[in-house]
Amino acid sequence: QVQLVESGGGLVQPGGSLRLSCAVSGRISGDTIIDWYRQAPAPGKLREFVARISSLGPPAYADSVKGRFTVSRDNAWTTVYLQMDSLRSEDTAAYYCGYRTSRTTYWGQGTQVTVSS
Repeated sequence: QVQLVESGGGLVQPGGSLRLSCAVSGRISGDTIIDWYRQAPAPGKLREFVARISSLGPPAYADSVKGRFTVSRDNAWTTVYLQMDSLRSEDTAAYYCGYRTSRTTYWGQGTQVTVSS
């Protein structure tokens, strides 16, 4: 089993920055893929991909956050970070990290980010 716990969310003004953390515990082996997704509060809004960091290649980003968000990790894969700069109101959402395996994805409980003046 793998457990993930997100933290670092909060209220920030437009143009501001936040750094989210995803604490990873449990058994991780082989190729490692950890994604950040977000889900806006609007009814019917689906969870959308934000960024990916993996042992297989360079980080990947959604077009909507490219150039503003940066995903990184520590050497042991115990913590994955999402640095969010130049935040906009449309970035308001619950942010989730997920560890992907060939069988399933383990998700954290999420952390809320609200961008508002």
